[in-house]
Amino acid sequence: MNHKDLEVWKRSIDLVLEIYNLTKELPKEEKYGLISQIKRSSVSIPSNIAEGAARSSTKEFIRFLDIANGSLSELETQLIIVNKLGFFQTEELVENDLKIIRKMLYRLKESLKRKL
Repeated sequence: MNHKDLEVWKRSIDLVLEIYNLTKELPKEEKYGLISQIKRSSVSIPSNIAEGAARSSTKEFIRFLDIANGSLSELETQLIIVNKLGFFQTEELVENDLKIIRKMLYRLKESLKRKL
């Protein structure tokens, strides 16, 4: 399976671009704190989808989808912190984009489980 054909991978790439644009608005003193963490967790999502798709077994692919979902939860937590610190509002991003990607990961994982 080619990861570039997966809609969840494409949405995750779009999320990374959105996150990179948002982090430009964070205070410069957060460059090595929140900004770095947020960028890394967002990049981890499509990266793990791609790595899993390239693996030789369905079981491994599922494991990497779980890792991608963990990175998604990490990103969600960081965005909630950004919101609570008053840097900018993140509710819409969390409620829309992250929720959609989480559902897509779940559906893909369930589909793969049926193949086992």
